[in-house]
Amino acid sequence: MLNAMPRGADGMVATPHYLASSVGFSIIQEGGNAFDAAVAVSAVLAVVYPHMTGLGGDAFFLMYPAQEGKVIGYNGSGGAAGLATRERFAALGHQSIPQRGPLSAITVPGMVDAWWEVWSRYGRLPWARLLQPAIAYAEGGFPVSRNLAYWIAKDERLIRADRSLAKLWVAKGGQLLGEGERAVLPELAASLQQVSAQGRRAFYEGELMRAIVRSVHESGGFLREDDFVDHHGEWVEPVGVDYRGYRIMQMPPNSQGVSLLLMMNMLENMDVSALPRSSDAFFHVMTEVIKAAFQDRDLYVTDPKFHPAPLDELLSKEYAAQKWAKLDLFGKGAHAAPVTSMAMGQDTAYAAVVDREGNAVSFIQSLYFDFGSAYSAGGTGIVLQNRGSFFSLDPLHPNTLEPHKRSFHTLMPGMVLKSGKPYLLCGTQGGEGQPQTSLSLLTAVLDYGCSVQEAIGLPRWVYGRTWGEDADELKLENRLPLETLVRLRRRGHRVETVAEWDGVMGQAQAILIEDNGMLSGAADPRGDGMAIGW
Repeated sequence: MLNAMPRGADGMVATPHYLASSVGFSIIQEGGNAFDAAVAVSAVLAVVYPHMTGLGGDAFFLMYPAQEGKVIGYNGSGGAAGLATRERFAALGHQSIPQRGPLSAITVPGMVDAWWEVWSRYGRLPWARLLQPAIAYAEGGFPVSRNLAYWIAKDERLIRADRSLAKLWVAKGGQLLGEGERAVLPELAASLQQVSAQGRRAFYEGELMRAIVRSVHESGGFLREDDFVDHHGEWVEPVGVDYRGYRIMQMPPNSQGVSLLLMMNMLENMDVSALPRSSDAFFHVMTEVIKAAFQDRDLYVTDPKFHPAPLDELLSKEYAAQKWAKLDLFGKGAHAAPVTSMAMGQDTAYAAVVDREGNAVSFIQSLYFDFGSAYSAGGTGIVLQNRGSFFSLDPLHPNTLEPHKRSFHTLMPGMVLKSGKPYLLCGTQGGEGQPQTSLSLLTAVLDYGCSVQEAIGLPRWVYGRTWGEDADELKLENRLPLETLVRLRRRGHRVETVAEWDGVMGQAQAILIEDNGMLSGAADPRGDGMAIGW
């Protein structure tokens, strides 16, 4: 890698956008802690990375408060509207929930609630101070990043079809805003001002909420005032497994994080480091382990209040050993298993913060698809997520749509503990690619001894259906030996090569805390991010 890996002794911030990283740094320099910085970073990302995240989406926080000495999580995802039923969609002639538009925006956005709860419990600086940088960028403008410019161009049809989106991303001459041009979001700035002045109440009880609901109602959507008033995120106990002396932590369902834990449990049955990292054997093993874990994920992961998962069994070493024994991995004719899954979006932003006091925050937020529902609630500048479009209308499906139910969620911030304390914070954008990229990062650091910069820079893969694409392929960056690709095809994999540093692989960030307290951080070169240490 050409860029040097930042190191620091007192703190580290790693985000997918350099402006957000600089804000996190400044918040801590002013006396804030990692929780203050995380909320401020999250708010700035909601402005400068609007294709990835926003006030209309969800957020998950995985945290280690040093004074408490344990990992705790906050599930900031919202449930389906009370009026959102399978019968209503059937009456409208839908066999599945639309992926875009007001009928896809059927879950309550949970991110603002998550900000408020994390800050109320652990924050130090005044609430309004944390939102000030996001307001300033929305009001005064910010340069369109390369990644944002790419998605503006890719989603041109959707942007031009929504009056509010077109007003933001189409210049006066009719051309789309391009990289380096100034974007100004005055309506979003006004909404953020209300949240800054009134806190959580503005979004879930105040005029801002009523404006969102009026717009949705007039557009034929299902969200109503009661859905917002009744929404509350949830403090949860994270789940974890042991792996070669480390403790790997993830959020519990409705997060898909348990699928990664099952993968790591299976891999503990072999010496991963014995496989050359660029070999066909490595990618074959990883892909087959992923498929096996996804089978259980798709059977069990949804809102546990409606469909609880048998986590004690799923995450046991005995269960993983049984699944491992069934895999066709090393025989002479070992071939790829034919497994497919539903297409899912990967519009996400992951970031991490560690402060000098030892507090650590691993957090991730999303609108689900790029620009979410592509529906902006009139006059607020808030694009609503389309997370609810992943619900099934099949009454026998575990993720079937039910009023107030939280959908299966791709978001999965990660943390690895060593001797009970944070050692590695990592996560990534990527929908179905999130557990796969996390698998790549964890094996790189824990099995191959890579630094976090080396781990993020390794050639990556993604198996299955993501970015909403209907394909069952193994995508690999084209920095791998040709022989590896040929042998994978011989094993039965549907191999597709993509660019050297392809955005389809997502954008990962990571922070590692060494035994001597020194910090190292990295942001993905596939995105617009930056790690700052001091």
